[in-house]
Amino acid sequence: MRRSAPALGILLAVAVAAAGWWAVTYNRLVQARAAVDGQWAHVETQYQRRVDLVPSLVEAVRGTLTQERAVIDAVLRARAAYLAAPPGSERRVEEANNLEQPLSRLLGVVESYPQLKSSDTVLRLMDELAGTENRIAVERRRYNERVQIYNTLVQQVPSALVARAAGFHPRPYFEAVPAARTAPAVTLPAP
Repeated sequence: MRRSAPALGILLAVAVAAAGWWAVTYNRLVQARAAVDGQWAHVETQYQRRVDLVPSLVEAVRGTLTQERAVIDAVLRARAAYLAAPPGSERRVEEANNLEQPLSRLLGVVESYPQLKSSDTVLRLMDELAGTENRIAVERRRYNERVQIYNTLVQQVPSALVARAAGFHPRPYFEAVPAARTAPAVTLPAP
C-alpha cells in the first residue's frame, strides 16, 4: 500500500497538470475567438458608417447628375441590400463588397464633373467617404491579424487537440472580391 501512494500522488499531479493545461489552452482559444469577433464588429461599424454616408452623398449629387440616375440607383440598391442582410453574416460581407463597385462608379462620376467636384458639400462628403474607406481597410487588416492568431492556435499542436475537442474551427480571412482588382469603368456623355 505504501509503494502505491507515491505512484498515486504522481498520477494525481499529472492529472491536475493536464487539466490545468487544458483549461489554460481552452481559455486562450476563447480569448482569441472573442478577439476575432470583436475585431469583426469594428469592421461592421465602419461598413455601417459608409452606409450612413451614402444617402448624403447621393442627395448632394442627385440634382446635378440627372443623367447618371443608373449609378445613383445602383448605389441605393446596394446600400439597401447591405442593410437587409443579417449583421455578422457572410451575406452581409458579400453585400458590403457589392456596395464598393457602384460607390466607386459614383465617385468616378463626381471626379469627372468639375462643377460638382467643387461643391463644398460633395467635397466634404467625399473626404468623409475616403476616410471611411481607409478605416475599413485598417479594420479589415486588423481583423485578418486576429484571424491569423486565432487560426494558429486552432491548428498548432498541442492547442489543436483542445480546439478540435472543444469545437473551435479556423475562421476565414477577409479577402477582396475579384471585381476589386480592376478599376470601375466610368463612361460619361461628352460635354
